[in-house]
Amino acid sequence: MTIDEQISFLTRGCVDVVSKADLAKKLESGKTLKVKLGCDPTSADLHLGHSVALSLLRRFQDLGHTAVLVIGDFTAAIGDPSGRDSTRPVLPREKILENAKTYTDQAFKVLDPAKTEIRFNSEWLDPFVSGKELLQTLQKVTVAQVLEREDFKSRMASGSPISMLEVLYSLFQGQDSVALKADIELGGTDQIFNLLVGRQLQKNNGQEPQVAITVPLLVGLDGVKKMSKSYGNYVGLNDAPNDMFGKLMSVPDELMPLYYELLTSENMDEIKAMHPMAAKKKLAGILVTRFHNEAAAKAALENFEKVFSKKELPTDIPQFKPEPGAMISAVLFAAGAATSKNKARALIEQGAVRLKGEKVAADGPIAFENGDVLQAGKRHFFKLVK
Repeated sequence: MTIDEQISFLTRGCVDVVSKADLAKKLESGKTLKVKLGCDPTSADLHLGHSVALSLLRRFQDLGHTAVLVIGDFTAAIGDPSGRDSTRPVLPREKILENAKTYTDQAFKVLDPAKTEIRFNSEWLDPFVSGKELLQTLQKVTVAQVLEREDFKSRMASGSPISMLEVLYSLFQGQDSVALKADIELGGTDQIFNLLVGRQLQKNNGQEPQVAITVPLLVGLDGVKKMSKSYGNYVGLNDAPNDMFGKLMSVPDELMPLYYELLTSENMDEIKAMHPMAAKKKLAGILVTRFHNEAAAKAALENFEKVFSKKELPTDIPQFKPEPGAMISAVLFAAGAATSKNKARALIEQGAVRLKGEKVAADGPIAFENGDVLQAGKRHFFKLVK
């Protein structure tokens, strides 16, 4: 590939590239570049939203460069304020380390392990905050620069509190880049301020500044908010094949071009010419194959067509044993069909819950025989047992 072709390949679907001239210069150098992506283990699972940046990181690997995946065991205790309208709860270190246990396995569903370095940022940030280096860094950053952030501006205008830890977050993330001597840093569009702070801190330390590249935030299954586990609109990288396939089939039609551009390397002209249903099946097949295997994708397609096209029950329905006399909403919540009892009651009110094939008219104590099937929405089926 020529340098221009490499830049086109590496920046497909990207929003910010600061700057393309710097990127060209680094690629022309011929050296193996360090491409950094940070990930705070604030929950146990990664989802397709995370895979957008991971997929871009993989493109750099495919051109021979080294991916540096920074597990933010230090910064997760603070919580990234980017795009937030409230302060994140502080996580205890034990929970952070528990969440981080499976991150590597999940990330390697996208990344090439042979070209990946895994680093925990407590390695350099613990001594950074305990010594004089933090104070020296703070002397070079003004309060006005930090408060220029749009998310901080909106929170101040609404009277929402901003903790000093959140103010310092961007400095800690920037220090990651200094410690690693990163050539390039990737992140979502809500990360642009933090990435630019990294460039400035590298300049302050006499380093060549990193190139900052951002990707769009993937809109979740609701078609409104960014994909997030807390919003319940996500597709987890560890989701079972049938769940992953079924969730992707529920993505709004108008989001198909965005999902293809951010999650695949398919020809966009061909995708735009496809019927939305065909496009969804193709996308679901691609992603289930990527995160599981081709046989799982084929079986998931067959299951989807059987359940949704032919209105048949799935062949592999998990069993669930409700507590005696439990409310139907409580059963749905306990079985994992709803993220709360309130949401379970909303499903019932919407007519989306069936027991033995009949719509459940109202919440109440569950009455069933062994083997009766409880269905919530289009994807959740449970064979009830006593």
